[in-house]
Amino acid sequence: MDYAPHLKWLNEQTDIENIFACICDLNGTLRGKRVDVGQAEKILNGSVRMPLSLAGLDIWGEDIEVSALVFETGDADGVCQYTGRGILPINWTSRPTALIPLTLYNEDGRPFMGDPRHALDAVVKRYAEKGLTPVVATELEFYLVDPTETIPLPPLSPVTGKRLDSDGALSLDELEHFDEFLNDVYEACYAQGIPADSAISENGAGQFEINMRHVGDALRAGDDAVLFKRLVRGIARKHGFAATFMAKPYGDRAGSGFHVHFSLEDADGNNVFDNGGEEGTPIMMHAVAGLLHTMQENALVFAPHENSFRRLLPGTHAPSSVAWGYENRTVAVRIPGGHHKARRIEHRVAGADANPYLVLASILGGALLGIEGAWEPTKALVGDAYAQEKELAHLPLDWATAIQAFKNGAHIQSIYAPRLQRMLVDCKRQEQHRFNRHVTEFEYDTYLETV
Repeated sequence: MDYAPHLKWLNEQTDIENIFACICDLNGTLRGKRVDVGQAEKILNGSVRMPLSLAGLDIWGEDIEVSALVFETGDADGVCQYTGRGILPINWTSRPTALIPLTLYNEDGRPFMGDPRHALDAVVKRYAEKGLTPVVATELEFYLVDPTETIPLPPLSPVTGKRLDSDGALSLDELEHFDEFLNDVYEACYAQGIPADSAISENGAGQFEINMRHVGDALRAGDDAVLFKRLVRGIARKHGFAATFMAKPYGDRAGSGFHVHFSLEDADGNNVFDNGGEEGTPIMMHAVAGLLHTMQENALVFAPHENSFRRLLPGTHAPSSVAWGYENRTVAVRIPGGHHKARRIEHRVAGADANPYLVLASILGGALLGIEGAWEPTKALVGDAYAQEKELAHLPLDWATAIQAFKNGAHIQSIYAPRLQRMLVDCKRQEQHRFNRHVTEFEYDTYLETV
């Protein structure tokens, strides 16, 4: 890989003194090292090593107790290879720095398939073998909150100094009040090559959504989403806020989703979902069937945390059952309207707390299985999916069920390597066991002197 242009760019940035060299773990957290800028070439040429177990740490950054990567193998190192994304400037720290995204390889040069970026790359390569290219756009929602509080509270408006207290769906006022923050987000996205498009004020107080433009490189779309989440958190701190991508930070407000739009192009650049009308092609129907058929066993990817399942409840503007339909935002898989040349699928299940690489791997992998098997979907749902829940298959209602479904899923190993499947299950079980040992304040308030 030719990294000379990136190194040349870095040498021209005389104010950058340090670099973060990092990989992305299963929880979507960037982990790595801060090094002197003089070590940039060492990072780019693959001389940096990090433990393979780094990809599978739990949400608190602790080793997985039952992991074969730790004690059974002596916690061996992997080789960190440059992804080719670029040396990315960071301007929200006290001094300008840069970030170099890396991905893990085994000592023998094979990709380490416990790295979530490799999981997505493997699915994309299977599409390429069929002469197909996924064209992907993502939508990420997040909340700005007051960082001085231990529980989330909406931020103070930079204009009025008053705390936001209402759900300002598509509010122009909120966009204007937070324009300095949003301007810095867009500026940083431009500097890092992230194709940020429209921004809206979403349904919750202090909630925003920023959409990405469609790109014909699903791996890059995954990179964009991972980098975007870190960028937003950093710039929020710079402006005196905190940003959270928790799926449900408020019990009584809208959750934050991670919606994915995708179509498929053939070798000539034609959208293979486009039949010239509203219905879509048979290949689109097969893709929809694949998404529906694999949705329950992939739910752990879409809802990877204890908090995630507070979002997936009926009537909460998030899907709770396995269904699809045209121009219907109550279903899990929506076919948006509009011009037939832009015919695409929108997957609405994942929360903003999910790992973007794994979300895209599960979506594109499930769709591919449907295409390969020529599966047929159920009938498109018309009307309110929440009102028809009794007739529909349900997404897992809790974390434990989702973990078990991913462990036993009939199609998981058709999408993921067994290594990653085991790592994710072990990670989530360890996290769940720790949550189970903690009693909440609400439980004390409810039961302590009552039962």
